[in-house]
Parts: sequence; structure tokens; C-alpha cells
Amino acid sequence: MTKSILFVCIHNSSRSQMAEAFLNDMAMGKFVAESAGLEPGELNPIVVAAMAEVGLDISKNHTKSVIDFLTSGREYDYVVTVCDEASGERCPVFQGSHQIHWSFPDPSSITGTDEEKLAQTRVIRDAIRDRVLDFMLEYTYVNS
Repeated sequence: MTKSILFVCIHNSSRSQMAEAFLNDMAMGKFVAESAGLEPGELNPIVVAAMAEVGLDISKNHTKSVIDFLTSGREYDYVVTVCDEASGERCPVFQGSHQIHWSFPDPSSITGTDEEKLAQTRVIRDAIRDRVLDFMLEYTYVNS
């Protein structure tokens, strides 16, 4: 049975978009992921470039509001916040879902040249990919 996951961060411009793309790419039909933000913003072009480096095109994605998902009655098996603790606590509760928090730095807060921003975004991207993979392995182990 396919499990549904909603990844949430502040603007749905970076971390949640990466987590969604990685899970949907690696899920092999076990999961379907979506993402949304507390305050939807604009897709981060540095994140788009970092994801393209690993073969995932998120350039046509749109940012979405978590409130729209909540008020439409959407249900998820898991809701995963991928922002800092304080921001994660602002996420509305989706009844019946397992709430999980993974803390990752915000790529939009990185300073420096575009190359420096990209280098640091790669580190965050890889950490998100590794955490998504760990989640899939944990889920598969627990439910095998």
C-alpha cells in the first residue's frame, strides 16, 4: 500500500521541494510525496540548479500553501517538517498523520557568491537525500 507524505517548510522554495523530489524519485511505488510551505514564496534558483546536478528537474514546480492542503481535507500518513524547530512548531496538525521533524538549514539564508551558495546548498541537498533514504529504509524494515 502506498503511503502519502507531505513535506513542509517555511516557503516551500527549497528544503521541502528537495525532499519531495528525492522521495518521489526513490520511492519505487511505496510512497507518494507532496510539499507545501507555511508562507509560500518563490522557488529558489540555486536549489533548482543543485537538484539538476543530481538529475532531478524541479524547475517547473510551484510553491504551495500548507493551509490549502489542510482546509481541503487532504490526509497524509506522514507530515514531515524540514525546517528549524521553532518554524516546525507552527505547522498545523493533520489529524491521523504521523508528525515527524527533520531540521535542515535554510538555503535562502546562505550568504556569499552564487558558487558559495551552491556549494553549501549541495551539502543541504545531500543531507536531505540521505535522510529521505534513511526514512525509506526504516519504514521498509519496520513494515517487512
